[in-house]
Amino acid sequence: MIKKEEIRNLLEKEKQKVTQQLRTLKESDPFEDPTHVTDNASVDTDVREQEAHQRIEAEMDALRKKFKDIDIALKRVEKGSYDTCNRCNKTIPAKRLELIPETIHCVSCEEDLVR
Repeated sequence: MIKKEEIRNLLEKEKQKVTQQLRTLKESDPFEDPTHVTDNASVDTDVREQEAHQRIEAEMDALRKKFKDIDIALKRVEKGSYDTCNRCNKTIPAKRLELIPETIHCVSCEEDLVR
């Protein structure tokens, strides 16, 4: 298993990455443009901007959830329960934690929750 400090560093890097992705998405949102309200764009442009805004909002919601999940994982590292499934209390395989460092469930429990 990876050392506590390595896990913390991995999660902190992931948190920084998510923060940057959120910033980039916000900057690309057409509704963040101050001239958006006052421009006289055609209807099809308004529709495209609305669709882009909705897509960006959905992506940002997913990233905000991931950010919260990373914070939870960091707390689990401190408590010493990082590699333990929240549902069944079995050890989460290291490979799963490498792929999804913020996960709180083993594969079996995750599958049960998705069904």
